[in-house]
Amino acid sequence: MMKTCSYFLFVLLASILCCAQDSAMYRSCSKQANAQHEMNVCANDEAKRVNDELNKVYELVLSKVHGNPVATSKIRAAQRVWMTYRDAYIDAMYPAKDKQAEYGSMFPMEVDLLAAKLTRQQIGALQDILRQNDPQ
Repeated sequence: MMKTCSYFLFVLLASILCCAQDSAMYRSCSKQANAQHEMNVCANDEAKRVNDELNKVYELVLSKVHGNPVATSKIRAAQRVWMTYRDAYIDAMYPAKDKQAEYGSMFPMEVDLLAAKLTRQQIGALQDILRQNDPQ
């Protein structure tokens, strides 16, 4: 019973933290969701939207440094390493081998919201690089 309560508290806190930076589109979708599957779809759509935003910012950063092969190479390397970090972080947060059995039907939603959160942080890092390389 204590393990179940602890797990529920962990999932609740993780949900609150992961949703802290969500979009209006996600909030609207999740308000209308009546089942876990629908909440999972909302979270997956949010992760896709944030990932699309990341790709746009990444391409913008690369376009700003296109004449500098050293900067381009380092930015690409940093992005590859970040993707490895993101995946490893998510695996560390949910280490069970049988994730669906261990974490339940909320697992896909939690992973998508965590991925969106981490991706928003990376967007901020890329925007820092963009500002650094913006001639004034």
